[in-house]
Amino acid sequence: MDKDKKQENFEKAIESLKQMISTMNYGSITLIVQDNRIVQIEKNEKIRLK
Repeated sequence: MDKDKKQENFEKAIESLKQMISTMNYGSITLIVQDNRIVQIEKNEKIRLK
C-alpha cells in the first residue's frame, strides 16, 4: 500500500473515531489492524441506568 492510501486510511479512521466518541457516553472502541492498516473499528456502547 502506498503512502497516500495509508494516510487516507488513517484520516478516515480518525474521522470515524471522532464521530463515535462524540456520540458515546460509556463504552469502548477497538481498532483492528492488519498489515499496518486499520481494517475495522468496533464500538461497544454501555447504557448505564441510574
